[in-house]
Amino acid sequence: MKYLKYTPYLYLILGVVFIYDGIAKWNDAAETPKVSLFIGALAIFMFFFRRRFAKKLEDKNNKP
Repeated sequence: MKYLKYTPYLYLILGVVFIYDGIAKWNDAAETPKVSLFIGALAIFMFFFRRRFAKKLEDKNNKP
């Protein structure tokens, strides 16, 4: 289960991609950037949440 250590970074990468997509769509009248920016912000939040939760779980498992 070593791959679970790397999944928060996937959220970070996806967040950056969606925020970039939202910024690229910002001036186009036919596109709506709100969805991309929301998903990007949610992915950045999930990065910090998952990292904090994993650290709490690791500290709990290391206690004697």
